[in-house]
Amino acid sequence: MGITLRKADGADAAVIHEMQVRTFLPLLEKYQDAETSPANEPVERVLQRIEQPQSDYYIIQNAGVPVGGIRVRQKEVQQYWISPVFILPEYQGLGIAQAVFGIIEELYPEARVWGLATILQEERNCYLYEKLGYTRTGEPHPINDKLTIVGYEKLL
Repeated sequence: MGITLRKADGADAAVIHEMQVRTFLPLLEKYQDAETSPANEPVERVLQRIEQPQSDYYIIQNAGVPVGGIRVRQKEVQQYWISPVFILPEYQGLGIAQAVFGIIEELYPEARVWGLATILQEERNCYLYEKLGYTRTGEPHPINDKLTIVGYEKLL
């Protein structure tokens, strides 16, 4: 498995958007979170994220094939936030996300605090982040009666 990250530019917005919709659509159908789901975002929102200062968006590649995306945003000195991060459904469960987080930590050696948020009800996501050394922070944030967002943080 040759996992690599390629920094995205504006020309990649449509590809990232298509992968994002494919990845998050099953979660939108499951949780009915139309207001907050990345599956409902327009391609222009992806482009804004790519072009945002203090933000790096990467296409996740497996043997050169685009399989997902990850955006890293600097919040403060030595503090970074990951959002979104996603792997296409057909590539989930293969260890790609673990590899990506390792690559990201190498790309940002100055980082001392990493943060992200995920769906509490998605136990596989929570398990992955905890396995990678993240701990739950703050109060859970209910979106609706089916979906709650929780924060995670990793201190280096």
